[in-house]
Amino acid sequence: MKTMIALIAAGLVLVAAPAASAQKNQPGSLTLRASADLVKFGAVITLSGKLTGPNSDGKTVQVQEDPFPVGDFTNLGSVTTNAQGDWTLSHQPPVNTRYRARQGGNESQIETVNVRPAISLRVSDSTPSAGQRVRFSGRLCPEHDGATLALQRRRADGSWRTVRSMTLQADASTCSTYSRRLRVRRDGVYRSNFGGDADHAAGPSPRRRLNVG
Repeated sequence: MKTMIALIAAGLVLVAAPAASAQKNQPGSLTLRASADLVKFGAVITLSGKLTGPNSDGKTVQVQEDPFPVGDFTNLGSVTTNAQGDWTLSHQPPVNTRYRARQGGNESQIETVNVRPAISLRVSDSTPSAGQRVRFSGRLCPEHDGATLALQRRRADGSWRTVRSMTLQADASTCSTYSRRLRVRRDGVYRSNFGGDADHAAGPSPRRRLNVG
């Protein structure tokens, strides 16, 4: 009887051992999330994620980027997971960029962050007389010399109509400039709008209201 009990106990140990071993070697996973999928040029994003599985704390995570023109990922930086397996890294993308993270045999999904240019808009007179010519000007960063920018006026239904097309000019800085005069006859809200290209997303400038006297 004692021999049988011993054999049963040994069998239980043999059964339990593989289960414990499997639990110990259970693979983890690695996630990646960007704080925004569309940002204005110059903005900083936060890349974060979580490593799960046994012993996920204190691990080095390699964060990689693939900016336009996309093709190959290169190392952006290394971060260390905390006690919960969480990690975070800040970055300022200059162009549309893909991101991923790696740790050991784990690889995260790919996240894409699009970058729209930073566009300013100034008017020479915000309270012009009816029929007066107003100068609309500003800068677009980063530079897109030779690209087209649309000067748009808001319709009554909230949509935008392009009233002039403007060509971006070279500037001494890393930005491009534009300027165009327009004869205005009634009150209106205006903006400059970039239609987007391969390396940057579409985006508008701040709006400017003209009150015509």
